[in-house]
Amino acid sequence: MSGHVTAEQAFRSVLFIESAETLAAIEGEVRAFAGPMGYERFVLFSVSAAQDEVVERIYWVEGDWFGNGESVDAETYIRRCPVTRHILDEREPFFWTKTTGAHGELYRVVRSPRGRGIHGLQVPVFGPLGLEGAMSLGGERIDASPRARLALGLIAEAAFLAARNLLEAAIGGDVGALSEREREVLAWTAAGRRQVEIAATLGLSERTIENHLRRIRKRLGVATTAQAIRVAIRKGEIAA
Repeated sequence: MSGHVTAEQAFRSVLFIESAETLAAIEGEVRAFAGPMGYERFVLFSVSAAQDEVVERIYWVEGDWFGNGESVDAETYIRRCPVTRHILDEREPFFWTKTTGAHGELYRVVRSPRGRGIHGLQVPVFGPLGLEGAMSLGGERIDASPRARLALGLIAEAAFLAARNLLEAAIGGDVGALSEREREVLAWTAAGRRQVEIAATLGLSERTIENHLRRIRKRLGVATTAQAIRVAIRKGEIAA
């Protein structure tokens, strides 16, 4: 389909995704657009560069990613798909490939996927706070042309933003004020420091830092740390 993907098709899909009122509608549009190009595995997730796990919340996962029917959550996805951490070093969509040999599974970031195995495209999504999410699309025989890469990048970004708006807790005007320690922890997190680094800086345990972040999310009425940072900046709790 590489010769038939048009800008008009991509724009039409993006507009549909942006106006979607359910996650199922977003999934259906992505599936319909990417399917003819050989993509039938999808993972859409939010990201926190300040966390060692990288993946913060998975919005949508579909397809037999590991060839054994295993269900995928954030923990198994990170454990089984190490290429995900590569999004921390990239600003543009990149292709990857997975092959299985005598020594197990081998993931590689490649310029153009070729041969047997599972191949895919990873699309990092950036916002005002830096890396905020990503989408990975995979299949055995995929269109890896520059045209497909550009079009799927637009689709993936629209899908992430639309899904985040639908799935994350609505932000109300009446949010609780943070304590001085909570503001300190959140400010370091917003600056890109990992939990282990924040713990060392403040003389606290990593568990205590995670507990602070959990209370911050609850106090601000949000689902993710990235969302908490945005709300705290908007409310003047921490500096941008």
